[in-house]
Amino acid sequence: MNSGSPVPDSYYERIDEHRFKPTVHASGAWDPDEQHFSPLGGLIVHVIEDHLAARPDTGLVPARISYDILGRPTLDECEIQVATLRPGRTIELLEAVVHIAGRPVVRARTWLLSAQDTTSVAGGAEDRLTPPDRLAPWAMSDLWPGGYIASLDVRPLAPPRPGRTTAWVSTPLTLVAGEPSGPLASYLALVDTANGIAARQSPTAWMFPNVDLTVHLHRRPEGRWTGLDTTVTFGPTGLGLTSTVLHDAHGPVGHAQQILTVRPMPPGGRG
Repeated sequence: MNSGSPVPDSYYERIDEHRFKPTVHASGAWDPDEQHFSPLGGLIVHVIEDHLAARPDTGLVPARISYDILGRPTLDECEIQVATLRPGRTIELLEAVVHIAGRPVVRARTWLLSAQDTTSVAGGAEDRLTPPDRLAPWAMSDLWPGGYIASLDVRPLAPPRPGRTTAWVSTPLTLVAGEPSGPLASYLALVDTANGIAARQSPTAWMFPNVDLTVHLHRRPEGRWTGLDTTVTFGPTGLGLTSTVLHDAHGPVGHAQQILTVRPMPPGGRG
């Protein structure tokens, strides 16, 4: 993108039915030539929701979304295809595969379950978080580079600590230029930020990227803020885990887990 071009107000621009072009705002924290997985995860759900909208309504709702990151998601045009792996009237499994330059880089699976009225037995969730409008912003870009991090409004409930932070995350940008996104896609486009808000070690000295993201939901999220109550654990053999209780303004909505590969930053930086 040359210096005379207007700055886009979205993370992606649609090319055709299945292909999308990332903007500068999608660039990653570990490498600016890669896509940050957070907006890409949201884009995948956006495409899944388009797929569901194009068929008769079955009354099924997403309950789990699991992403496996198979390769380097470069900041290039991506193609996303959705298929049904397990059809059903009350339970269904969908799979979305992201290809970049002809290679699969993400495989995502979504369990859809039938919606029921269980208001009378609902319970077990934790307390609500302090609302974001009562909190001061945190310049997360002081710790992490990349267009995606720079696009965020991050509001921690307390000063971030190594391995433990609770924060609200939002963005003024749309997911796909000129297209409305559903609440779930917009919400999930911010969840992968969890691994960065509670870094146990400096990302200039250690690498700890996640190779997956799994989200379990007991309620559909609402609103423009994603609440992340996050704990990061490093083990003694190069493995780590980022565990997050997910919130919206009404309270908890589910959990997210990310497995990490932990290693010293090589001399001269990554790659």
